[in-house]
Parts: sequence; C-alpha cells; structure tokens
Amino acid sequence: MKKVIGMALVLMLAFSVAGVWAEEVAGKIKMFDSTQRMIVLDDGTQLWVAEGLAIDTLKDGASVKASYEERDGKKVVTELEVSE
Repeated sequence: MKKVIGMALVLMLAFSVAGVWAEEVAGKIKMFDSTQRMIVLDDGTQLWVAEGLAIDTLKDGASVKASYEERDGKKVVTELEVSE
C-alpha cells in the first residue's frame, strides 16, 4: 500500500512540475522564417517551432496560440493553433 501511495505522489509531483515549465502565448505573426522555423509575434516574442509540428499554415498576419518550453535559451513551441 505504501508503494502505491508513494508512486501516486511521485506522479502528481512530476505532472505539477511539468506544468510549470510550459508557457502559453497568443498573438499575430509579424514575421515567419520557414528556414529557421521561427515566428516573431507582433509584441516581439520570438518562438521556434519544434520539428514534427506542421508549419505550412504559418504566414504573416495569421493569429496563433502556442504552448512553448524554454530550451537552451529559446522558446520552443510544443503545441500550435493557427487561425486567419
């Protein structure tokens, strides 16, 4: 029984810490560089889209909502929603 409770506590802690690292941002794309997979939002936020995420719908002026993680000093997008 102690093992089950211990594992449950470890999992709860892991999920709560993981949630702290993810951030969300929304805005309009000011500039998109497909070569670097980089987005600059209208507020100046720079985001790099992770490999595996589609970039074909990204274009200047599109609105985006993104979840990202800090990796090596860059904001790397892990989830992306695009609307016109």
